[in-house]
Amino acid sequence: MSATVIDGKAIAAVIREELKDEVASIVEKSGGKIPGLAVVLATDRKDSLTYTRMKKKMAEEVGIKSFGVELPATVSQEELLKVVQDLNANPEVHGILVQLPLPKHINEEEILAAISLEKDVDGFAPTNIGRLAMKSRSPMFAPCTPQGCIELLDRMEVPIEGKNAVVIGRSNIVGMPAAMLLLQRNATVTICHSKTPDIPAITRTADIIIAAVGRARLVKRDWVKPGAVVIDVGTNEEPDAKARNGYRLVGDVDFEEVRQVAGMITPVPGGVGPMTIAMLLKNTLISAKRSFGMEHYKHTTRLLPVSPSFGPAAQRSAPST
Repeated sequence: MSATVIDGKAIAAVIREELKDEVASIVEKSGGKIPGLAVVLATDRKDSLTYTRMKKKMAEEVGIKSFGVELPATVSQEELLKVVQDLNANPEVHGILVQLPLPKHINEEEILAAISLEKDVDGFAPTNIGRLAMKSRSPMFAPCTPQGCIELLDRMEVPIEGKNAVVIGRSNIVGMPAAMLLLQRNATVTICHSKTPDIPAITRTADIIIAAVGRARLVKRDWVKPGAVVIDVGTNEEPDAKARNGYRLVGDVDFEEVRQVAGMITPVPGGVGPMTIAMLLKNTLISAKRSFGMEHYKHTTRLLPVSPSFGPAAQRSAPST
């Protein structure tokens, strides 16, 4: 048995095409109003610069106006707060993302809390997380990476209701909100963490596993029951003398081992990562529709061709790169 590889890159590309159609429709219906996303960078880290440029590029590709704010790593708390406040007040901006991590001298919690709830497209505001945790309540936005995990399950037509789901990791960014999203979908959810004894015994009961703990190749073949769906959120650098940068990216799951027993599995890279940006763009569009008074407007998306690498006709093949 070899698992179906969930091609997150291909699924994210389809979602961006759907968003592009909907953005164009909304611009037409609203008389020319354009959704806007502001990405704030306050660091000199090359990886953060790459991420922010990628987000801006993809926003523009789907028709979302990009507002890029690049600040030096020496920016003060007051200066950064002023930037966020100005973006809050800008009616052309419907989503604000502050790229993390921030410099050590910056109070990250205060900066994130300053983002208007209506523009918190990252979904990390305490009010959004609180609503996510409460029964019969809905957040303004769900955090992008956990939402991307759920979207992958939905696009692959994986049933969630009534299934046993195990989330490995309890971070505020992925683990906790992922567990809450699964619970909202009526899964029976277990969260495993550093103090959980005998994690493999727990994961072997799972129909769905989401690994988000930041430990390379932690999840082994004998952790997974036959046919389980495994979503790997981990991104870890592993030394590789043959790689151009001297390392390669691997997930929290031992992919080659686990694919021999799982029913479906996401690769790293090319699995959850592309979905995070797709969900960011989706949240920005939701925010813009609220701002335009079009919250209940639903665009009928043109039928897109279904890739053979996902969906009901999924093939057991390697993902696109």
